[in-house]
Amino acid sequence: MRIAVYPGSFDPLTNGHLDLIRRATRLFDRVFISVLENEGKSPLFTVAERVELIARCTADVPGVEVHSFSGLLVDFMQRMRATVVIRGIRAVSDYEYELQMALMNRELHPGMETIFMLPAVEYTYVSSRVVKEVFRLGGDVARLVPPLVLESLKARLPVTVG
Repeated sequence: MRIAVYPGSFDPLTNGHLDLIRRATRLFDRVFISVLENEGKSPLFTVAERVELIARCTADVPGVEVHSFSGLLVDFMQRMRATVVIRGIRAVSDYEYELQMALMNRELHPGMETIFMLPAVEYTYVSSRVVKEVFRLGGDVARLVPPLVLESLKARLPVTVG
């Protein structure tokens, strides 16, 4: 069985993330969406809320499971019997960082591979950070996030229109 892990903070999940998830399921039997528990960040949504949102947004996508993890990605992958990491690349700056992470992961676990996937063209500029910033400033992000995420943003973030 071909198992891949798509790790990230997903705060919040975007349509760019969903694009990669759907396409990854054509390459792998199972895709574990893995929400990182990172104490160093101040996320908008809790880990449990992000896991729930992603699970609801991917309920119709066969082969997808949503988990959370802390610690080293390679340790999580060994527990899940996964050998491939999926990472989205939007720009050259993403590649430089992701290359370092991929090489370190391979150093820690030589059997692990990283696959870089490009999002659909319409999502190349979309990031969770930009979505939150634009939403806070009153911009329309309805085309950038799933409807459930938009509802959650409306319930969580005050809009500041200057």
